[in-house]
Amino acid sequence: DPTGASLHAGHLVGLLAMAHLQRAGHRPVLLIGGATARVGDPSDKDDMRPLLPLETVARNAHLMQRQVGRIIDLDHTTVVDNADWLSELGYLDFLREVGSRFSVNRMLGFEAYRRRLETGLSFLEFNYLLLQAYDFLELHRRYGCLLQIGGDDQWANILAGVDLIRRLEGVEAHALTWPLVTTADGKKMGKTSAGALFLDPDLVTPYEFYQYWINVPDADVSKLLALLTLLPDAEVEELSQLRDQAVQKA
Repeated sequence: DPTGASLHAGHLVGLLAMAHLQRAGHRPVLLIGGATARVGDPSDKDDMRPLLPLETVARNAHLMQRQVGRIIDLDHTTVVDNADWLSELGYLDFLREVGSRFSVNRMLGFEAYRRRLETGLSFLEFNYLLLQAYDFLELHRRYGCLLQIGGDDQWANILAGVDLIRRLEGVEAHALTWPLVTTADGKKMGKTSAGALFLDPDLVTPYEFYQYWINVPDADVSKLLALLTLLPDAEVEELSQLRDQAVQKA
């Protein structure tokens, strides 16, 4: 989602999930939302996002791809931009093939849309779910992709793609999501007094980034080692038992 100039700590779970799958022999398909960024995902948003110039979206996509390359092996990753197919998509053809497969009544029942109806939902944003579903269809048709992963705020969008692939291709596709990472006291992980914990060293210095993780509560260390490292479970469990001992030895 290249609507910002940098990924942040909240993206790390997805990137590490991708890295685990890649190490297990799968080939990731990294989808850059060069087209959908022009629309904006209404999920977990109270207001419509500002519409960005195309040059800004392209620059953000380039910067984010460099960041992703530090975690997954891009030489063994298929990197695509949904602008490749959505920008050339005919509106009437899209309505016939995709729009006819979705129920407006059902879409209005999704949390992302239901909540936004109270503050205002543009027709532009209302199309987002269909566009993401079509992305999954195109990824399957072009690259044989059968699994889409994302945060749990993307659950409805991903399932829409699963359903579209089943209806049009007669193939069973799959969805994998994870919950928002929070601290032991329920607060959103990756937020600092200055804002989001960005992965760009020009926005958050390496020292600030390091200090953030050093200062997380002890109760969160075990979970974060499991989610944000490639350590085996057994080693995570062993390290989690060293809490007081490690302090004394230091």
